[in-house]
Amino acid sequence: MVNFAVHGIGRPQRALDPGEDERWITVDQFETLLDLVGSRPDVRLTFDDGNSSDVEVALPRLVARGLRGEFFPLAGRVGSRGFVDRSGLRDLVAAGMDVGSHGWDRFGAERFFEERVLRRELDVAPRVLGELSGRPVCRYALPQGRVDRRVLGRLKAAGATRVYTGERGSGRGGEWLQHRVEVRHDFDEAWAEHVLAGKKRRRWFLGEFSTF
Repeated sequence: MVNFAVHGIGRPQRALDPGEDERWITVDQFETLLDLVGSRPDVRLTFDDGNSSDVEVALPRLVARGLRGEFFPLAGRVGSRGFVDRSGLRDLVAAGMDVGSHGWDRFGAERFFEERVLRRELDVAPRVLGELSGRPVCRYALPQGRVDRRVLGRLKAAGATRVYTGERGSGRGGEWLQHRVEVRHDFDEAWAEHVLAGKKRRRWFLGEFSTF
């Protein structure tokens, strides 16, 4: 199973955080991705952060193709400028999409394993998103793919049905714990075909060509 992680699509409706433009793609790039994966049962499309493009751009195109997506908003940004609001979350659910949790908000990675931060990210955020979307949240995309045994244990105890880590995460693949491939600003058809063929993923990053 190949799990693609999409962030923002099209023209941003807000000021982007530093480095966030690296995770933003054009509408044409997104449609190319949909054309490539639309008939493949071995591909999942996931969407992080809860940008307004989830509802304005991604949702109608998924519906038109009869595709489903998994959406992982930041609970603390729902309703903020450039992000989905309560109505948008319910539109996703009504259209047959899945809504999970990507945590509360962006933060320094070194703070993730602090108990206070873990409680907010793993307990508070999914509860709030469930209340806003009208459906219990049982899927998680861990912020920055952060994971250890304690985190996984808490997610299992909370009844998580699927957990996504980063593409360089330490978790093993499987039905419950999944890795993802991030779709970045330099996405093109050739790169996607390499990923779908199971080859090493190649990408230009900060002027250097890397494989991982």
